[in-house]
Amino acid sequence: MDIGISTQDRAEIAQGLSRLLADTYTLYLKTHQFHWNVTGPQFRTLHLMFEEQYNELWLAVDLIAERIRTLGHPAPGTYGQFAKLTAITEADGVPAADEMVAQLIEGHETVCRTARSLFELVERSHDEPSADLLTQRLQVHEKAAWMLRSLLES
Repeated sequence: MDIGISTQDRAEIAQGLSRLLADTYTLYLKTHQFHWNVTGPQFRTLHLMFEEQYNELWLAVDLIAERIRTLGHPAPGTYGQFAKLTAITEADGVPAADEMVAQLIEGHETVCRTARSLFELVERSHDEPSADLLTQRLQVHEKAAWMLRSLLES
């Protein structure tokens, strides 16, 4: 395989994108769980917001996995693999609505940190498609965190 990125760099980028994939999938699961279980006076607002967010995350996992495959590496795809790779913790039980929002803020911020950690490598490797993917993911996660954060402001 010769796409202008060294074998070593492709492996490192794929490993980093695998962490991003695991974070994204774990955040998808958490968001979907909260969508199903949210209660309280903000039920409708949160139920619909969580649905919008988990649908976006669901589409994103495919884009990330396909980029890993384009780089010539297998994409992780099991709960066990994701659990080893993700920096996002699962919810303990069913938290109150405000705690759900706080946990999702932290989840989106975690994905941002994971994405940002890859820029030096992808830029050094001239991997513009991965840089573009990371930029797009950052825009989505920063906006989602901001929207969620606004729900907790008084």
